[in-house]
Amino acid sequence: MLPQFGLSEFLMIAIVALIVVGPKDLPLMMRKLGKWVGQAKRMANEFRGAFDDIARQAELDELRKEIEDLKRNNDLEQAVRELKETEDAINSTVMKTEAEMKEGSKPAAEAEPAEEPKVREPQSDSEMLEAKPTDKPVVKSETTGER
Repeated sequence: MLPQFGLSEFLMIAIVALIVVGPKDLPLMMRKLGKWVGQAKRMANEFRGAFDDIARQAELDELRKEIEDLKRNNDLEQAVRELKETEDAINSTVMKTEAEMKEGSKPAAEAEPAEEPKVREPQSDSEMLEAKPTDKPVVKSETTGER
């Protein structure tokens, strides 16, 4: 706790200083005392600033740690991880099923040929005009009349 000085205490200190130091050297002594007090205040401010920096750094470290914890426990990332695991499981099951089907399937020579898709022939002139350019033309065999 700081001692509390009143006006009477300051007057007593000024009178003692005037008697001990003398009126000629009193201004020099007061200037030096002011420099020392100013230097002490600057050092105290630097010391306080260093503690404030340390406190801010500690808070920043704590915030960084909390952010990292939130990143690790993020529900979205957890859901993405679960989806990737499910996707990997499905892919492995599909690959295994395809491998089993290849082993158990008939050889290519014995397999039944696939049917060709049937193309419908336009019945009227309006249908021919509406036909898309990507539609394949229908070719009739002249000998059998089949498509």
